[in-house]
Amino acid sequence: MILHSVQGSQYEAKAYRKVIALFSIVQSMSRKGNCWDNAFAETFFKTLKNELELQAFETKDQAKEYIFEFIEAWYNTVRLHSSLGYESPMEYERKYYEAKAA
Repeated sequence: MILHSVQGSQYEAKAYRKVIALFSIVQSMSRKGNCWDNAFAETFFKTLKNELELQAFETKDQAKEYIFEFIEAWYNTVRLHSSLGYESPMEYERKYYEAKAA
């Protein structure tokens, strides 16, 4: 698991880092003074939260399966991303590697 945050004393504190290390979480921080580092992650999680708002899960496994399907079967393959020229990430990546191979 990767935990991404802005820079701040609470996220840089030894006690905080110790706790996330205890759970084998990798810490990721935005660069100093660069709020755009978080923009992609924040947009993704906003979309995911909106999708999950009306969902109810009986088990963690049910939630994991739903989120996996959301990401792999829709977000990466079908959803058009304005930052990618209104293509899905899968389509954008396919075109990238085709152009690189040519």
